[in-house]
Amino acid sequence: MAWNRGDTLKDGKYTIRGVVGQGGFGITYRVRDENGRQFALKTLNDKAIAEPNFAKLHEDFMNEALRLAQFKNHPHIVKIYKLLQENPIQNNAGNRLFPFGSQPASISLCCILMEYIEGTNLEELVEKRGAIPEAEAVRYIQQIGNAMTAIHGEGLLHRDVKPSNIILRASNSEAVLIDFGIARDFTPTHSTHTISGTICYGAPEQFDPTLAEPKDYTDVYALAATLYHLVTGTLPTSAVFRAINAPLKPIKQIVPSLSDELHNAIVWGMELLPQKRPQTVQSWLKLLSQIEADDLSSDKGIDYRKLRDLLKGGSWKEADEETLKVMLKVAGREKEGWLCGESIDNFPCTDLRTIDQLWVKYSKGRFGFSVQKRIWESVGGKPGEWSLEIFKKFCDRVGWLEIKKDEWKKYPSEYTFSLNAPVGHLPCVPHWGISRWLLVVARSHVQSLLSRRDL
Repeated sequence: MAWNRGDTLKDGKYTIRGVVGQGGFGITYRVRDENGRQFALKTLNDKAIAEPNFAKLHEDFMNEALRLAQFKNHPHIVKIYKLLQENPIQNNAGNRLFPFGSQPASISLCCILMEYIEGTNLEELVEKRGAIPEAEAVRYIQQIGNAMTAIHGEGLLHRDVKPSNIILRASNSEAVLIDFGIARDFTPTHSTHTISGTICYGAPEQFDPTLAEPKDYTDVYALAATLYHLVTGTLPTSAVFRAINAPLKPIKQIVPSLSDELHNAIVWGMELLPQKRPQTVQSWLKLLSQIEADDLSSDKGIDYRKLRDLLKGGSWKEADEETLKVMLKVAGREKEGWLCGESIDNFPCTDLRTIDQLWVKYSKGRFGFSVQKRIWESVGGKPGEWSLEIFKKFCDRVGWLEIKKDEWKKYPSEYTFSLNAPVGHLPCVPHWGISRWLLVVARSHVQSLLSRRDL
C-alpha cells in the first residue's frame, strides 16, 4: 500500500502531503519538511516492489537518480536534491507500507527528493485550452529540446517525453521536464531496449527493437509527437498503428493555418524509419529556430503589426498603450475608452490569443495574459469565485498594488516597463479602467480576463 497523507519519513523530517502522480513503476508524492518547505518525492510503487527482479529495478532506479542529479542547474530539468533511504518501510501506526514478500527485510527503499514545481503540465494545458498557438508551442518544445540535448550529451536517453511529463512553472511559464522514470544509459555496444513510453509518443523502435537501436533520434520522435499534440489539440496516431497502415492524420487538415515550416518539422521528426528522422535533437531544433512567423490573426480585421513591432523592439510602455487601443477597437469601446467585464467576456478568442502570444513571445515568457492567468491560479484564483485575499495576493505578485497603502500604483510612474519587472507585470490591466479604480471594477477586469478558458 502507498504512503498516506500525514505519514512521515526520516524520523519525522518529511511529511507526506499527497500523491502528485503515478506511472508504470514509480509514484511521486508531495512532501513538506520540518521547515515548511515543499518538495516532490519519487520512489518505486507497489507494482515495482512486487516484481521478481525488484532488486535490479531498485538498483537501476537509484543509479539513474545519481546520474540525473548532475543536471540540477539546468533551467528546463527538474532539480534533484538528494537520495533518501527508508528502512524499514513503516507508517505512523508501525505497519509496513510496502509488501516486500520474500524480499530480505534489510532492503530499504530509495526515494528521490526533488524540486516541487507549481504549475500546469502540457497535457492539462491542452485539455483546458485546446490547440496551442504555433509560437507558444515551439517555444516550449525548444526549451525541452535544450534539456534533451544536455541529457544526450551525457550518454542518456529519456524514452518517455510526452506532454504530461512537461510542466510550465507558474512563476515564469518556462517548460520543465519533470519525469525521468525510464531514462536508460546506452552505448554502441550495449543498450537496454525498454518497451516503454506512452503509446502515442513512442518511436517505432521502442516497440520493435529489431527495427533499430534506440538513439537520440528516438527522443526526437517523442518531441515531434508532443509538438503535434500541442498544435493540433489531438493525439498523434501511435507508431504501432502507423506501421500497419493507419495513417497519421494530416496536420494541415486539423490546423490549416499552421505554417509550412512547422508542418514539415513535425512530419520530419515523426518519420517511422529512424534513418529518415533528424539524427540528433540539435539538428531538429535548428529547423525549429528558423520558424519566426507570428500569427497576427484577427476575427475583427485588426492590424497587429504595430503591436508586434513595439514588442519586438522592447518598447514595453508603448506596447502596453497599444494593447489597450487594439482591445478597445476589437470590443467596440473606443468612445468609452475603457473595457468592462462584459466586453472581456465576449472578446474574440482569436484576437485574445494573438495579443497574448505576441506578449509571451517577445518577453520570453515573462509577460502576457496567459502568464498572468497561471499566476492567478497559483495563488488560488478560480473561475466564478471572488476572494479579496486572493485578489491582493495576485496583484502583489505581479506588482500592481501597493500593499502597505492598499491602493493601485500610479500609472505609469510607479510601473516598470522592462524585463526586470515582476513576471506577469504587463500588460498592465489596472490602467484600463477609470482613473480611480473601484474594487468592483478591478474584480471585473482581472477575474473576467483570467477566467478565460482560451488562455
